Amino acid sequence: MEIPVIDFNELNGEKRSKTMALLHQACEKWGFFQVENHGIDKKLMEKVKHLINTHYEENLKESFYDSEIAKSLEKGNTSDIDWESSFFIWHQPTSNINKIGNLSEDLRKTMDEYIAQLIKMAEKLSELMCENLGLEKGYIMEAFSGSKGPSVGTKVAKYPQCPDPGLVRGLREHTDAGGIILLLQDDQVPGLEFFKDGEWVQIPPSKNNTIFVNTGDQVEVLSNGRYRSTLHRVMADKSGSRLSIATFYNPAGDAIISPASKLLYPNHFRFQDYLNLYATTKFSDKGPRMESMKNMANGHHGVTA
Repeated sequence: MEIPVIDFNELNGEKRSKTMALLHQACEKWGFFQVENHGIDKKLMEKVKHLINTHYEENLKESFYDSEIAKSLEKGNTSDIDWESSFFIWHQPTSNINKIGNLSEDLRKTMDEYIAQLIKMAEKLSELMCENLGLEKGYIMEAFSGSKGPSVGTKVAKYPQCPDPGLVRGLREHTDAGGIILLLQDDQVPGLEFFKDGEWVQIPPSKNNTIFVNTGDQVEVLSNGRYRSTLHRVMADKSGSRLSIATFYNPAGDAIISPASKLLYPNHFRFQDYLNLYATTKFSDKGPRMESMKNMANGHHGVTA
């Protein structure tokens, strides 16, 4: 399967409608896609990857192979473990980056610069999704905001070389709980897989610093199921150590999430009322008919509670 690729450069000009249609299809049929020409400084992205790999080698690698996870693999007790070394950085509404031990000042500063650019990309994607869904431009951002604005955090993970990858997953099968996930991943070591049409699709390493995007559970709810979150996993690897820097553009903790009213089908109506309307609109577009039934469901004549 060829994973959809969205070229941000083609959003301006004659290819815009085609690119928007491709994005819509990717969100609706796949739940994941790649973005090229996203506008994020690629030298900055390379620096982030280099500094995190260095941090892992100097501070985390040795302790990982001495950890209970590694010992569990030796004993064959692997049913509820993930073969990963990870930590989480909160950026918004409050940053915890200065509280994480052993991070160099260079890494803290570089990560902050990278995330500032990545948030702009997430906001742009949210606006494009809204446009495709027929919602107001800022609907997702506003729905995510709560009292303090959307939550943004990054899971920094290494999936170390595994002596017996047949016994364990790098990360077990799951969907993401949040909103829009933007992944800067390894350019050499594979392992990420998404489930589509009954089979696992291997996501290749990201060349040229493309950003891999997937939608989480909250986008599925807001879109009334049109943009679905997709099951995915990470396979352990015997020959390489895979880097994953996944940034989550999520609702605030106090954000109230529900399907956008514009995307809901009419409900709680009597079928006879629908038939009465259908009799006079049968050969017209069904869209206005559905809107009329929605209006009836909001308290007008003939609608049951």
